[in-house]
Amino acid sequence: MPVAAALQRALGGPWVVQALGASGFCSTWRARGNAQLFVKTLPAADLARLDAEADGLRALAAQGGIAVPKVAWCGVDAASGLAALAMQWLDLRPPDEGFGQRLGEALAALHAARPRGDGRFGWARDNFIGGTTQRNRWSARGGLDGWLAFYRSERLEALLPRLQSAGAPTELLHAVGALEQALPRFFDDGHVPRPSLIHGDLWSGNWGMRKDGVPVVFDPAVSVSDAEAEVAMMELFGTPPPGFWPAWQAVMGAHAGYARRRGLYQLYHLLNHALLFGGAYVGQATMLAQRLLR
Repeated sequence: MPVAAALQRALGGPWVVQALGASGFCSTWRARGNAQLFVKTLPAADLARLDAEADGLRALAAQGGIAVPKVAWCGVDAASGLAALAMQWLDLRPPDEGFGQRLGEALAALHAARPRGDGRFGWARDNFIGGTTQRNRWSARGGLDGWLAFYRSERLEALLPRLQSAGAPTELLHAVGALEQALPRFFDDGHVPRPSLIHGDLWSGNWGMRKDGVPVVFDPAVSVSDAEAEVAMMELFGTPPPGFWPAWQAVMGAHAGYARRRGLYQLYHLLNHALLFGGAYVGQATMLAQRLLR
């Protein structure tokens, strides 16, 4: 099998590989050899997608606080023409009663640590949020002005031309454009975002509990951003597990205006879903953008 042969050439072997079909964006495999690995593969021309994920995992591991799978190899196997990301296999268990508290503590430790960027917002490279390129150009400065400029240009403005090309309705495009100019009013409670390294795509399918009880996250789309953007995503398609909020807020604090900003941060992800999947997400994004304007 090409994947097994590629792993042998990169890591030594032999390997036994089982197809999983666990992703809509790439092929996935379970590999057993001198370790157990979870492997993603794409054509060699798409290496950037896997390399960005590996970069995010390494960045989260280096920052500390929250556990992530260790990257074993990311690269192109010339003989097979495959790009591959091989990482530690996670033996996950159903969350126990204390999982939410431990997840809150671990994520708060990540968010509270000082990241790279000299107080600015962004990342050293673009990466991917689902199937969409996520633009991460560094802001010119830190503080509230830097964050507003980053969120406007790298999150909202970055998606507008793609949505327009995909045929998004005019009312959605106009609402998002108007919202870009209204951003400062969402911070009139005095909240000044501090730069935090965030996972960036932390819905419930991207966190779990290892068999030793340790929370672990995967499939990142990292950036240095406002930590509120992270927890807003956690609330978009569900809720964080019981015990999460007290543990996270004990470190990060409770921000009075978060309830107003939550929808603003969730809009980015709904716009991305509208771009990727269309359908009901277009209507959801439009209604949310219009509600935020009111």
